[in-house]
Amino acid sequence: MQFYVADAHCDYLFGAMDYGWTIDTQKRNQTITLENLQKGGVALQFLAAWADTTLKVPPLEQVLIMIDRYHTMLETHPEIVPLTKDFDPRSDRIATVLAVEGAECLGASPSILRDLYRLGVRAMTFTWNSDNELAGAGQGKKRRGLSQAGREILFEMNRLGIAFDVSHLSDDGIEDALALSTQPIFASHSNCRKLQNAPRCLKDEYIKAIAQKGGVIGINFYGPQLCESGHATIADIVRHISHAVSVGGIDHVCIGSDFDGMQRYPKDLRNPSDLPALFNALLSEGFTPVEVERIAYRNLHDYIVQFV
Repeated sequence: MQFYVADAHCDYLFGAMDYGWTIDTQKRNQTITLENLQKGGVALQFLAAWADTTLKVPPLEQVLIMIDRYHTMLETHPEIVPLTKDFDPRSDRIATVLAVEGAECLGASPSILRDLYRLGVRAMTFTWNSDNELAGAGQGKKRRGLSQAGREILFEMNRLGIAFDVSHLSDDGIEDALALSTQPIFASHSNCRKLQNAPRCLKDEYIKAIAQKGGVIGINFYGPQLCESGHATIADIVRHISHAVSVGGIDHVCIGSDFDGMQRYPKDLRNPSDLPALFNALLSEGFTPVEVERIAYRNLHDYIVQFV
């Protein structure tokens, strides 16, 4: 069966900035292309602007360049559009959501946050792998919660309508966000710590709490967050999806591939064109077509559409 797909995370925009990628052609290590998205049935794609803090170019400048690449893509490809409340996946268009991964670009400034919102940003994580002035990271040294500045930025995100993404955040930060956010929060690309003991994976209590507050959990395809060997397959992704559903419920689990954000992919899921194999595996696992449709598309769409 063919399902429409909504994917909560990819890193294509960094490649568009740093490697000169375009959506039309597939260069080395690139997975997000228009052809691959269409073959895989992708109808809704989140595109994250991730700034590499080791580069000499300041994080804000990097993010603005990536946002420029995003808008240029929209201008030159009428089949790719921003998500709207009335978007219909049967339209043969691909809706997109612009996100920021790692808030170093803000400098803790609500003014810059508001400017990014005006440019189309509708989701944001506070951290990548290192602590910053807003929060501790899951793989950071201190793994602290939200700072006072981070709390103020969270409240402004709530006011504006920017979805708060807990992927990469420390456990203390996730607990702070759950306690403080007045809007449902989500995890764009995080897996289950019960199955793989990694700080980027979510404890069951967080999966349950995010779901109870109306959020979604996106399962990613990064091997070290799926299995001990790091050499993952579709079967490992199915295990994490099944566990997340058992904890959070069928209405709160989605896909967060992390395509273009890793060097090695599951051998049977190399790029978006292979996504139908994942959904066939879910059917074989005993999920009904209605349940697979929720995981593949509906849950993420219904969550994020409130922010557009």
